[in-house]
Amino acid sequence: MSNLEKKEQNLNQLIDKLNSLSLSYSQPSYELEKIRTEKNELAYQKKEIEKKNEELMREHKFLKEKIQRLQSEISKKSELEDKFNQDIEELSQETESLVEEIDKWQM
Repeated sequence: MSNLEKKEQNLNQLIDKLNSLSLSYSQPSYELEKIRTEKNELAYQKKEIEKKNEELMREHKFLKEKIQRLQSEISKKSELEDKFNQDIEELSQETESLVEEIDKWQM
């Protein structure tokens, strides 16, 4: 379980506990208001964390796709480079053969 999931689970448990507090519990009203304020703040923080998590997940997906595209592009360029080198080698061999033929005819 990731750290974010643990924090979310703890936050949800705390919110549930805060929601289950009864007014009959003998606490001064300022304590209840303090708890409600804290509950609202925790709920707000949870929403913000979830929003940031979604944003990070979208960014992760975008970057992952970009890496895949770049890897594909590199692979294609490598194949082209190999083909080009092979063509150069073939031309070099042909040139050597032609030079040898010219030398034979000149003798």
